[in-house]
Amino acid sequence: PMTGEFLVCIPTNNQYALNATHEKYLFYSENFSINGISSKLEPYRKDIALKRIEIGESIVLNNVFFETAQSKLKSSSKLELDRLTKILKENPRMQVEIAGHTDNVGSEEYNLELSTERAKAVYNYLIQAGIDKNRMTYRGYGYSKPIADNDTEEGRAKNRRTEFTIIGF
Repeated sequence: PMTGEFLVCIPTNNQYALNATHEKYLFYSENFSINGISSKLEPYRKDIALKRIEIGESIVLNNVFFETAQSKLKSSSKLELDRLTKILKENPRMQVEIAGHTDNVGSEEYNLELSTERAKAVYNYLIQAGIDKNRMTYRGYGYSKPIADNDTEEGRAKNRRTEFTIIGF
């Protein structure tokens, strides 16, 4: 209870979605796979540091998915977006920016438009979920803010992301 540490046994060679929450902190979510990389003597360890709900903090919405080269949200995004809706409802003065990002495949103009449309899709989802549009902005950044190397597929996948940042209370 003091550290939040726990142990869980799950089969290897599977894909998993992880979600961690705690009061007064932003949630954490991630998709990952465990492919034969652990043993009883050397278990797979995952350390997660939650961020306090404060101006300037942001998180990547790792479980928000779009159709390839489109801004249509996949149904598998619902759980993640509902977590974001919950945080916004629990913090009714919180103001956020929804940001869309892409990899560098395609033109700058195309990626800027795609990232904007994806951020707008999340914005619209939140409005339909009851969040006041005056508490949110959305913006596409295209490939101008990479978080990984665009020279590998793994890096490009990390750069294709949606984030939200707390911009006010």
